[in-house]
Amino acid sequence: MIKDEKNSLLIVDDDSGNIKLLVELFREEYLLYVAKTGKSAIEMAKGIMPDLILLDIILDGSGETGFNGFEVITALREIEATRDIPIVLMSGLDKPEDERRGLEQDVVDYITKPFENSIVKLRINNQIKMINYIRQIEHMGLTDALTGLNNRRSFNKKIDEEWARACREETVMSVIILDVDHFKKYNDTYGHQRGDVVLQVVANALTSTLQRATDFVARWGGEEFIILMPNTNKINAMQIADRIRDKIEQTKIPLPDGTITRITISAGVDSITPTKETPEILLGELISNADRALYTAKEQGRNRVIAF
Repeated sequence: MIKDEKNSLLIVDDDSGNIKLLVELFREEYLLYVAKTGKSAIEMAKGIMPDLILLDIILDGSGETGFNGFEVITALREIEATRDIPIVLMSGLDKPEDERRGLEQDVVDYITKPFENSIVKLRINNQIKMINYIRQIEHMGLTDALTGLNNRRSFNKKIDEEWARACREETVMSVIILDVDHFKKYNDTYGHQRGDVVLQVVANALTSTLQRATDFVARWGGEEFIILMPNTNKINAMQIADRIRDKIEQTKIPLPDGTITRITISAGVDSITPTKETPEILLGELISNADRALYTAKEQGRNRVIAF
């Protein structure tokens, strides 16, 4: 998702004067967090997930029990959650070999101290602009343009992550696949623009019904939608699917001439509780089984929810 709030910076430096200077430079534009040791920087990064880290190389307390800047980078890259956070190194080490070593640490920039305030501000602002641009491009690549929902690519990425987590924790997960009944007939009768409105109505019903942050809904393709529900058994998934079905059935869809239309959906549900030994092929079967249940619902008259 694209953040609506200010971007965040984590400043890691043991010099109070440098911290004060950087805070003054960036306090109006960004959310700022400060850590004075490598250890606290690592813990803080895991907790707040900053957009960018400004990291000093030489930190007070580095040694047997502490972390210098290079060691902080290594630790962050070994943690899945913090692996991709961009880092700018800031150091009083200004020899070419120092800068070369710094840039070899998979950082986005290397700034030497003492620094010119205006130049530092421009360089950090440019990094943030690039971060936001990349985030926007990634968001567009994972979002369905018509409905604003996640797209199939996004869903495949998410379900792989949730499958790995469910295998580790041996927790249940459910999938709901649904599609609009007689959608082709609706398009043929009222036109494709009105058909697009129907898809948006379904998308709104899904997002307004699914209240948990962990539930993940996507447009699967055409008039078909898919929902991933971690920590949800088949009975609960069936109940939620039926609430969605009922909400869509009750929704009035106006036409340009003032008349009202309605639609219905059919849905299929399946669940699984994987373990560390569960073969990954069963992930594909989970989706296939929900799809088979959907077509059973179609065969039984539509406007219903069927479990595999």
